[in-house]
Amino acid sequence: MKLVLPSIKYEQSFREAMEEFKQAEGKKQDIELSLVKRYDESTSFTEFVEKLSGEAEGKFLKEGYVPHTIFWLVDNEKFIGWLDIRHRLTDHLREVGGHIGYAIRPSERGKGNGNKILELALPKAKELGIMSVLVTCKEDNVASAKVIEKNGGVLEDMRTHTDGITRRRYWIHLK
Repeated sequence: MKLVLPSIKYEQSFREAMEEFKQAEGKKQDIELSLVKRYDESTSFTEFVEKLSGEAEGKFLKEGYVPHTIFWLVDNEKFIGWLDIRHRLTDHLREVGGHIGYAIRPSERGKGNGNKILELALPKAKELGIMSVLVTCKEDNVASAKVIEKNGGVLEDMRTHTDGITRRRYWIHLK
């Protein structure tokens, strides 16, 4: 299992994962919906991959967004999940999103993949010069909280944002 930059090599498996995200029952996470929406808005898979890659360089960003690098967690040729490392924090990201967001496709949850993706993300964050990583999750997302804590996350506090959702805010200090 490894992190890779977005690539057309994984197109079929990625498309299957997007269908899983769309069909998943229950409350969908914002991070899941954001990638599905961006994928659906693209005219081709090649364009989608090019936009994701360009965002790390500050290209194609919506107003108020910061440069960020997208990685995909793959196992052989299978797309397992994705993560987003934001290169710096805005006031909004300090409250809601943090430096790192990730999502695991529904059929691959409960198998340790959330832990693996965050574990692999931390050295990537360090390569980007981020030595103190903020990771947030919704207060009731116990599985995510456990993943963050297992990867060294120290709970700073819980804050209720203007959207009415309370989020746990964890810091992971890299050495």
